[in-house]
Amino acid sequence: MADVHGPTQIVFFGSGAFGLPTLDHLARQSDRFTIDLIVSQPNRPAGRRQRLTPTPVSQWAAEHAVARITTSDVNAPAIVAEIAAQRADALVVIAFGQKIGPALIDGRFAINLHGSLLPAYRGAAPIQRAMMDGCTTTGVSVITLAQRMDAGDILAAESTPIDPKETAGELHDRLARLGGGLVARVLETHRGGELRPVAQDESLATRAPKLRKEEGTTDFNLPAAMVRARIHGLTPWPGCRVALDGAAVRLLRVHDYGEQTAAEPPGTVLADRRIACASGTIEVIEIQPEGGRAMTLDAFRNGRPFEPGMRLRPLSLA
Repeated sequence: MADVHGPTQIVFFGSGAFGLPTLDHLARQSDRFTIDLIVSQPNRPAGRRQRLTPTPVSQWAAEHAVARITTSDVNAPAIVAEIAAQRADALVVIAFGQKIGPALIDGRFAINLHGSLLPAYRGAAPIQRAMMDGCTTTGVSVITLAQRMDAGDILAAESTPIDPKETAGELHDRLARLGGGLVARVLETHRGGELRPVAQDESLATRAPKLRKEEGTTDFNLPAAMVRARIHGLTPWPGCRVALDGAAVRLLRVHDYGEQTAAEPPGTVLADRRIACASGTIEVIEIQPEGGRAMTLDAFRNGRPFEPGMRLRPLSLA
């Protein structure tokens, strides 16, 4: 173990971009923290050409000359032995993508950053699910690692309002930045012996399962605020795909108006270019034609019809 007067020595487990702001935050404070080893998923095919591509965290490790292990089985005995040889003060896990077994965490200070205010939204898609459900507040939690998904004791949490204008992708990036400082505070508090873990209330636990491609649409037979929440929660992936008089488009960003309900059926384009919902209306801010780029509604209408009386209907990505 590190000398009590030296920096906290960390083994970092991560794959997705959600962990990058925490890595940056810790690396900027080398007098307090050292990242001695990074463990990530193997390279995966990506892009149209399916080229093998390192995870965002692996790329960070390469750019910062940090020792790295990539593995599809973090609990393999040889990997466990290599990690244990680091004699780290803390294991930090963020968007890693594998379950970490007892052989790695028993007897060690091991923490996880999660993108919700636990016990709400345990699972792979907490940010998207909270937004799709119309939540107005979310946040990040730092918990101890447990063998049940996201069920560890809460060590710290920080809440933030969900901006009705932001998408799940934008909220993801904002929560990731919020998490960096929170992880650092937990590590420092643990070092001072002042952490006070709080068990999660299991009666309040909710689930946030991984998004499926076929969920990528919306039903206009909902209040305008819920249509907006679903569209933003599905952006950027899998996207909210709808049929505009038979032509597939993706709705990327909208504004909802709840003060007046249109007489026309839900999904109808109105004279003011809004779209009727079960209650209230929505205005399209950004839209993407099939095979095209994202654009404003005005740019879309330069070459494509979007006229009163046209109908938008759900269209899954299955």
